[in-house]
Amino acid sequence: MAFIENIVANINNFMYSYLLIYMLIGIGLFFTIRTKFVQFRLLPEMFRVITEKAPVGKDGKKGISSFQAFTISAASRIGTGNVAGVATAIAVGGPGAVFWMWLIALIGAASSFIESTLAQVYKVPEKNGLFRGGPAYYMEKGLNKRWMGVIFAVAITLCFGFVFNAVQANTISIAFNESFDISRTLMGAILAVLTAFIIFGGLKRIVSVTQLIVPVMAIIYLILAIIVMIMNITELPGVIALIVKSAFGLEEAFGGMIGAAVLNGIKRGLFSNEAGMGSAPNAGATADVSHPVKQGLIQSLGVFVDTLLICTATAMIVLLSDAYLQVDAQSINLTQASLTDHIGDWAGMFLAIIIFLFAFSSVIGNYYYGETNIEFIKNSKVMVNVYRVIVVAFVFLGSVAKVQLVWDLADVFMGVMAFINLIAILMLWKVAKKVLDNYTAQRKQGKEPVFYADEVEDIGEVECWGRDRHHG
Repeated sequence: MAFIENIVANINNFMYSYLLIYMLIGIGLFFTIRTKFVQFRLLPEMFRVITEKAPVGKDGKKGISSFQAFTISAASRIGTGNVAGVATAIAVGGPGAVFWMWLIALIGAASSFIESTLAQVYKVPEKNGLFRGGPAYYMEKGLNKRWMGVIFAVAITLCFGFVFNAVQANTISIAFNESFDISRTLMGAILAVLTAFIIFGGLKRIVSVTQLIVPVMAIIYLILAIIVMIMNITELPGVIALIVKSAFGLEEAFGGMIGAAVLNGIKRGLFSNEAGMGSAPNAGATADVSHPVKQGLIQSLGVFVDTLLICTATAMIVLLSDAYLQVDAQSINLTQASLTDHIGDWAGMFLAIIIFLFAFSSVIGNYYYGETNIEFIKNSKVMVNVYRVIVVAFVFLGSVAKVQLVWDLADVFMGVMAFINLIAILMLWKVAKKVLDNYTAQRKQGKEPVFYADEVEDIGEVECWGRDRHHG
């Protein structure tokens, strides 16, 4: 077992210390420049399109709205990484890690725009009037490389559908065991039943749950962070200065940690906001919108919400306390210790409930990513139901297991997934750029943008954007 753990650790070390970090930053910067800083330039547009209602189809049924697609992706994005991951980054890399988290979100939002716009362009219709899509679909239809799509689909299903869900369930069971003394086996059984009820109900039930849980949990957590900041208002400027100085090794106490700050900030930031990794486009493809760029913008906004709001909230809770200076404090217990410092002993219980909302919504979002990729490999009801049963089993097993090796394996699959996706979006970026130009041209003319595939050359096989179909 130690031999396997060692191999997995070495693979992760190579991927995350060198290959992926340089790819994600380099490709993110390339997209930022080539789209003329789309993630900043069209920021007001993001807030305009997120409120658009879903159109009603010919059968009288509503599609998935921009906001609902946003909540599916946010459900997966906003998980334990925002609470435990940020704390770990600070514990290992010092306060400067937060600065590098911010930076990677600002750059990564451009990659997120490209991948989610492509997911919309190459989405496919389902019988019930809904849509599905994602990297596997644009690899097949845009690049004509089905084999590449199948490898990606397998990697994301193993990573998000099974392994990540085990990790999220594990975090919930530990938090409830510590705060409420509920046995991890009982908690696992409760989680398994809840998961089964939601995922066997299909996409509409998933949407109805995520659009309720996600805004509520994010707002509660942000309010908590704001209360902590108000209580420590005089110390805030000092904390922000500490973050910036530490990021560049200018703060004495953390002077020797610049490398650790950069590495941990970028690593935790990437895997909290998922920009460029190929996960969020699976949610982005579900939206029924008049133009693919609208979902590109929405998913860029998701990166900002995840890192600049939720991760920053955790950073402020941790850095306004002295708990992060303790040698043994890292991960979720560091956030719990920091909150207890600020608002008393009940904070641990409160955080356990927040963790439940964050992690359980991630289970639901992660499940959907696997389902849409199973359907890409083979559109079979039996396969989807087998997948659902395995997901429920992993939720239960994750609740009671020690998951260090499982977590490390998840990092391997996630790395494979991100590597394949980044190559695909780099090969297809010109399509996304043409679609973006089409959108901005229509907006300049004062029109509500509507997209038709025949307006863009060399677009490949597109199913949903013909002249014969009503949009938006």
